[in-house]
Amino acid sequence: MEPVNIKQKILAPLFFAAFSATANTSILIEDSAVVPLKTEFLHTQQELGFTKQEVEQFLGKANYDQAVIDAMTKPWEAKPWHKYHPIFLTDKRLNAGLAFWNEHQATITKASEKFGVAPEIIIAIIGIETFYGGYMGNYPVVDALYTLGFYYPPRADFFRKELSNLQTLVKEEQLDINNLNGSYAGAMGFGQFIPSSYRHYAVDFDDDGRRDLLNNPVDAIGSVANYFHQHGWKENAPVVLPLSVDSELPSPLKVWAGEKLHYRAADILSPQVSLAKAIDLDISQPAMIVELEQENGNEYWLGLNNFYVITRYNRSPLYAMAVYQFSQELKNASMMKDD
Repeated sequence: MEPVNIKQKILAPLFFAAFSATANTSILIEDSAVVPLKTEFLHTQQELGFTKQEVEQFLGKANYDQAVIDAMTKPWEAKPWHKYHPIFLTDKRLNAGLAFWNEHQATITKASEKFGVAPEIIIAIIGIETFYGGYMGNYPVVDALYTLGFYYPPRADFFRKELSNLQTLVKEEQLDINNLNGSYAGAMGFGQFIPSSYRHYAVDFDDDGRRDLLNNPVDAIGSVANYFHQHGWKENAPVVLPLSVDSELPSPLKVWAGEKLHYRAADILSPQVSLAKAIDLDISQPAMIVELEQENGNEYWLGLNNFYVITRYNRSPLYAMAVYQFSQELKNASMMKDD
């Protein structure tokens, strides 16, 4: 179904209540709703050390972009798995990944060993995010974060914080905001880091004095590995395992929906829900149930800590599964090449 293009005027008291996160709408927020948010933003930035003039100049560079709102309301992750994964798991991406691995083998090995993250995961992330730097996004980052921070009520608080981080990042890393492009959500560079992630997890992996995720694949490789390390990736631990389920999940088990892990593997596994392939497994470890919608029914997997870590990069279980399966394709193809 094509999105409906409806202009809505939303009064200030209803700013956060009147907009559905799933509505396919174009929105026009009245100035009375936006002005206090901009005033609050100005004060926040001044508390961080920026002058009033600097903040006003920063906001003056930003423009509302309806295309950002349209993209946010129809993400790829809304597709069922059987339509989602063919977008990413392609021979073209696999071949590009193997070429990237070969070109940057020393750097990838160094990052893997330093941060304890599987090399194929690092390569899979960069491949799925930007096709190894080929598609890093055409949205001005400041426009994307400005639009979402002031005109997208469902997550406006989050994106205003990212807009705040962007101003600090531009100053810290001496970035040219006029030529800083990325995704519709304000992510940028080879690994598509949002500003807060760039500030907190980027590393200068080639020791040239700069943390450059926009043009330097070496820094990007090290930074992706550091991101996973900092979020608790466990070296050589399983990521996700296929389950065998009798007809449907027994009550009260529920599919993971983005929350912190509260099940243990022992809570999930039973005669009705078992591993499709028996392996030795610590059943006391945190776990989740992942559901994939196939054309002829649902498929279930046991997600473990490392799968949860992938969702810290993008909270969609479909995204995490695409990263994992692509990483396995990369690993298997690399092993075949070496034989």
